[in-house]
Formats: sequence, C-alpha cells, structure tokens
Amino acid sequence: MHGFVVDKMCIAKPFLKWAGGKGQLIHEIVKRLPNELLAGQISTYIEPFIGGGAVFFYIVQQFETINNFYLFDTNEDLVNCYNSIKDNVELVIEALHKLTHKYYESKNSKELYLSIRNKFNETKHNWSVINAAQLIFLNKTCFNGLYRVNKSGYFNVPFGDYKKPTICNAKNLQNVSWVLQKAHIICADFKYSTRFIEEDTFIYFDPPYRPLSKTASFTSYSKDSFSEEDQMRLANFCKIVDKKGAKFLLSNSDPQNEKSSDHFFQDHYGAYGFYIQKVKASRAINCKASGRGQINELLITNYEVNL
Repeated sequence: MHGFVVDKMCIAKPFLKWAGGKGQLIHEIVKRLPNELLAGQISTYIEPFIGGGAVFFYIVQQFETINNFYLFDTNEDLVNCYNSIKDNVELVIEALHKLTHKYYESKNSKELYLSIRNKFNETKHNWSVINAAQLIFLNKTCFNGLYRVNKSGYFNVPFGDYKKPTICNAKNLQNVSWVLQKAHIICADFKYSTRFIEEDTFIYFDPPYRPLSKTASFTSYSKDSFSEEDQMRLANFCKIVDKKGAKFLLSNSDPQNEKSSDHFFQDHYGAYGFYIQKVKASRAINCKASGRGQINELLITNYEVNL
C-alpha cells in the first residue's frame, strides 16, 4: 500500500488527453447505464479499450458494489503507464517533475520535446516508470494532446508549442493510483476479456472509431490499426457477450454524418436486436476549423434504455 494520504474529496480524473476521450460524452453515457448496475447487481466491470479511461474513473468511484475491474488495451505504452501509476506512482511523479523542470527552464522547448520523443521511442519496449513519465510528458506537450504512432510503432506527433502546460498533476496521479488498486490492467486484444465475462458483468466498449470518411481515419493508437474487419469482429463479439447474459454499452461514430446510405451499425447491431441511439458530440480532432463542430455519435446497448 502507498505511503501517501489520498484526499477522498479529490476525485481521480483521466490523466491523459486521448483521441476520442469520453469526457464530453460521460453525461450521455451515465444516463444509459444498465438498471442492474444502478441496483447493485453488477459485480464485474470490463473496459476492453481503456484509452483515457473517463468512463472507468466514473464507474469505479460511483459504484462500490463492483468487486472486479478488468481494463484492457493493445497499446503497450499505455498499459505500462497505467500499471506504473498503479504500482509506482511516486516514482512516476518524481520523473515527471524532473521533465517538467527541464521543459520550463529550457531555452528551446521544441528541441527538448524532440529529444524526449526520441528517447521514448528508443526505450518504449522497456516498460518502466521512466517510459510512463515520458508518455505523460509527451501527451501534455505534443500537438493537440494526441497519441499517434507510425507503422513501426514509433510515436510521431509533432511539438505542441504550449507556453506553460500542466505536465504533472501529482495529486490527481495519486488519486488515480488509489482507484487503480482495484483494477487488473492487461495488454491484450478485446477478445481476451471473454474469460472474465459472467452474467453479472457490465462492459463498456470504446474502440477506435470507424472512420467517417477515407480521409478522417485516426485509428493508429498502436502499430496495428483497428480495421473494418476488426469492427466486424467486435460486432460479433458483442453477440457473444449478449449470449452470456452480460450487459454492454458501446460507443462509435455515426457514418451517416457523412453518408446516409451507410448502414454498417444497423446491419451489424440493430439487426440483432441491439438498441442504437444517436447523441451529439463535438468533432475535436480536425486540422480545419470548418471540420469541427457538433456531429452525431452512436451509443449501442443490448438492453433497453428509458430516458
């Protein structure tokens, strides 16, 4: 157990900015949580695409009746970061403080950023608290707070040029570490989670979104992108989850924002009796201002939602 005292009034929040993060949609998701969860009948929570973890952080702090939390992602750097904060948060904070000091004192912050990015890529397969601290540093100082890698798996987001970003929020990291003590964090494909799914399980799926267009694709969170075939694998997996008697909620893009004749989700989810609802969300990642604004996203459940 850690030596620090956690401020129970200070709620743990996502410590990374993540493409497709659910901070802005959390109120819509909360309104659609299954009745079984609200009634204390869910004992296991699974999130097969942890990303920034906004929904997990809400669930883990609001529902004390859940005994088991299983978090998955195929992004090795991300999983290492979560586990490092869980097991060695003070060392992560210490390393982050050093990076922050260098950044604030640097006469050429872009050069420092590129140097840290190179070090991160050189040692990314050596899981450590240093790697975790570097990931957080890059996330706070890179362009738009993105995580993107090339086909070789190397982080390649350009410098963000922020004046004085908040790189290390030590109190939040300590609270994140506290809630992560309840979770098993595993680097694996979403199908690996099937061994933990029982009837009293709630699963939140937040996969890399299906691109709205060929030019809108942003699925490179790991060196293996999430393809159309993977989207179909996930749809089939949701049918397995449903047969097990578990409850799931899935978020994804609405292709009909761009093409009204695209019925992918109706064909692969609606046709099997799953419930599809459209909600408004902001298009956050777009290099052109004209490409940002309110669009529809989808929230899909295997249980009826009464709002």
